[in-house]
This record gives sequence, C-alpha cells and structure tokens, in this order.
Amino acid sequence: MKTTKELTMTYFSSLQCFDRTNQTRKLQETLFDLVVIGGGITGAGIARDASLRGLKVALLEAKDFASGTSSRSSKMIHGGLRYLIKGDIAVVKESASERKILHNIAPHLAQKSYYVVTARSWHESLMLRVALSIYEWLGNVDKEDRHKLWSVDEIKKYEPSFNTEGIHSALVYIEYLTDDARLTIANIRAAVKSGAIAMNYNKVVRVTKDEHFNVTVQSQIKPNEPTIKIKAKSLVNAAGPWVDKVCQLENPQQPSRLALSRGIHIVVPFSRLAIKHSMVLYANDKRILFAVPNGETTYIGTTDEFYEHHDYWPDIYSKDVDYLLSTVNHHFPNNKLTTDDVTSMWSGVRPLVGNISQKATEISRKDEVWIGPMGMLSIAGGKLSAYRAMAERIVDKVVATHGFTAKACQTASTPLPGGEPLSQEIKGSTSSRLQRFYGSEAHILRDMGGDLSAEVRFAVLVEGAVKLEDYWARRSSRAWFDTDAGMASLEPASIIMAQLLGWSEEQRQTEITHCQSINAAMRQHLLNEETK
Repeated sequence: MKTTKELTMTYFSSLQCFDRTNQTRKLQETLFDLVVIGGGITGAGIARDASLRGLKVALLEAKDFASGTSSRSSKMIHGGLRYLIKGDIAVVKESASERKILHNIAPHLAQKSYYVVTARSWHESLMLRVALSIYEWLGNVDKEDRHKLWSVDEIKKYEPSFNTEGIHSALVYIEYLTDDARLTIANIRAAVKSGAIAMNYNKVVRVTKDEHFNVTVQSQIKPNEPTIKIKAKSLVNAAGPWVDKVCQLENPQQPSRLALSRGIHIVVPFSRLAIKHSMVLYANDKRILFAVPNGETTYIGTTDEFYEHHDYWPDIYSKDVDYLLSTVNHHFPNNKLTTDDVTSMWSGVRPLVGNISQKATEISRKDEVWIGPMGMLSIAGGKLSAYRAMAERIVDKVVATHGFTAKACQTASTPLPGGEPLSQEIKGSTSSRLQRFYGSEAHILRDMGGDLSAEVRFAVLVEGAVKLEDYWARRSSRAWFDTDAGMASLEPASIIMAQLLGWSEEQRQTEITHCQSINAAMRQHLLNEETK
C-alpha cells in the first residue's frame, strides 16, 4: 500500500489543496497569463486547454470544484436529440461530435449506454428514425453503434415492466453516461499536470485593473485570514450561475444576462425500478424525462423551471418529486413507486442565457461570450457534452486577444487522468466501481486496498478534497448512489480525513453533522409544498 508521501510524489497532477499555505504563496508570487474564475466543468476545461498550450494558469473556485451545476446534471454526455427536433442544429452537431472525443480521451467518464425512445404510430416511428439518422450523421457515429428498431414484442422482452399500451415501436440508440463531478476533477488534475494552480474554497471578492488584472481572493476555509491579491494578464469568468455576480465585480451596473433554471433528480433502489436501458419517458406536459440504471440504483429526471436563487443546494418541493414519480408510474404502472422509495435527490441550477419571458425549456443551450469594460471575458450557457469545444473557443480568443505565444489546442487527443486503455491486468483485478470511477488508475486504488479508505485517501491527496462533503457528494457520489445516501460512509471517511488533514474531534463531528443535515434537508423536501 502506497504511503502518503509516495502517493503525492507519484501524482504530480495531484490537486494538493490541503497544502494551502504553499499554494497561496505561489498564487501571490506568480504573474499569470490567465486566471479562470469558476471551478465547474467550463472553467476546468478552459484551465486544462490553456495550460496544455503552455500558458501560466490559475483556477479559482469559491466552494468546492464542481459544487454547483457541474455535479447536479443528468450525468449524460449526449447530443440532445430533442434540440435537433427543435431545429437547434449547431448545438446538436457540436455536442454529438464531442461525445466520441470524450469517449476516446476518458472512456471511463463517457460510457456507452443504450437509450430507448418509443413511438406511438408508424409515422412517429419514421420521423424518429429520420431524426436519429441525421443525429448520428452529425455525430459521426460508427456503423455498429447506429440505432435499431424494436417491435412491441421486443420491448416486452427487453424491458418487461414498461407499459406498451398505445406503443407502436421503439428506437434504441447509443448515448454516453458520465460522473459529472469526477469529469470536472479529471480536467482540473490535467490542468495541474501541465503547470496550472487550482484552489477550491477561494472566493473572488474584487476585480480591478491597472497594467494587469488584480484579483482579490478571500479564503472560505479560514474566512478571517487576510485577503490575497493575484495578478493576471487575462481573466475569464466561468462561474456558471454566478457569472452575473462576477461580472458585477468588474461593472456594478451590468444588468443580469442569465435566466436560472432548476432541475431535480430523484434516486430509487434498482430493485424498485429494474431497467436494463436508459428509458426516455414522456411527461403529461410533453417534456422528456429519463430513467437511468446506475449500479444498485435508478435515477429519474429532470424538471426544468425558472429559479431566482443562486443556491448551492436549491430547494426541492414535493410537487417536483410527485411530477417525476407520476411520470415513471405511468410508464411502469406495476412498480407503483412512492416517496418512500426515494433514497436520495439532487437539485441544480442551469445558467441559461436568456430571460424569463420564455419557457425554460425553450431557451437555447448554446453558450454565449461577452467582454466587460476592463476586458474580462465571460462565458455562460452551453451543455456539459460540449464543454471541451467551448473551452477551445475561449482559449483561442484569449490567445488571439492578448497575443500570447501558445501551442495549438491538444485537448481532443490528450487522455484525461484515468483515460488510458484498460489493460487486461486492470480489468481482471479491479472491481467495476473502481474501473468506472478511476479508469486506468483503478490499479492504484486496488493497491491501496480498493476500499472506502483508499477512495478517501485518493480524494484528499490527489483529487483536492478538503471537506467531508467533497468526498461524500462529489468524489465518490455516495450521497446519490449509495442506497442509504452514503450515511454509513460518513463516520469511517471522516476518521481518515481527520488523520490526513489534522482535524480535531470537534471538527470531525461538525463535518459529519453538516453532511447529515444536507441529507435531512433533502428528505424534508419530500414533505414540503412550495412556499416561495
């Protein structure tokens, strides 16, 4: 088993966020080519791209990496078939093409999954086949991965609990599933490997400019500590739902550009919704939902409605849960799912560029970029699936605007951490969880014991976790996909983190209580009607 010293020496791509004094010193002493504000998937992708091109990069995140939208998605790398039907060709073409790229550079973080979408008539089936053919052409889908047609008898054979009343046929096509938070962390680790400095729990509180940008940062780990100032030649605001707030540090008069949309997912035991494929479900309001099998659980989502708050843990109301359960129960009437079956939930806010005069579902998912009066570049909108291409465009613009000498973009061909092909030795000696979470690095976790202790140590020493919530919700996904919402993991995980991070017993208990309170609040939402 590797010691702490051996592990951190092995991984020079380690996010060593526990060494905050040394990292803070480096942040203050360096004149950066680029500072990126926001440690979600967009900021992570930009930091990786820029650092691979040879720029000096710092990435700053107010909370934990991926703690906002980038750990609350539907966890799909998909082109957005429904956007094709709406005619949003550019968004679909980019997202569909990016799926294959991500699968090539990180197959463990873009795993193929068969999706089933039903048609109620011959005409509807034909239209879906035409749409899927265009979709697959746009995404350059390999012949063996193109869609198939199922008869009703085949639906009954492969998904026997599905309600086929009124169904003519089904189309089966391939999309990709991911762990969105781990995808974000992988990008940040790759940026660090190329020389970037990345720090979580460092909030940007002021932006000024003289010869260079001056970014004032306040620690959120020790908020009583003095602020620090970081200098940069260029500045990118990729703060997701908080993009407007960061813009207003540069220009207090700037009006809001975002329309925030809230999405809810619920998780039930796989035994209560035992499906073999990701099922496309139609709600009464014609919206498309998904039911997705994931290990011992199945998750269902998502809702889509405007939400005015910038919460890290957005509200969930009983009406949200009822909406998802009623849709599932219509399609799987014999399962009769109730709120008692819900083991966990998550809720996130999408940073859409638009206004609330439109329906949330009608706002394009296309990203938009604008430049502030000091020259700060801001980006909002876009889809998880297309994060790499978005980042490439942003870094192209930064390089051109500031005349930086930089290499060409390398992110489409350079594997992410864990993205090397799995050897037969790894396949044969590691669990499916280790392979799914860590890819070609699974053998490292195996050698560390392959258990929860190994995961926690790796999360702290290599993946930047500094709080129990970081491990529970974002490095391990136990908050969502353990059948007890990860409650049993809190005590043993906190003991290991306390040893590594020097916590007192009081702080350890505080960390446990914090996670328990988050879970309790989610559970309480099952009983609460909307009050806002």
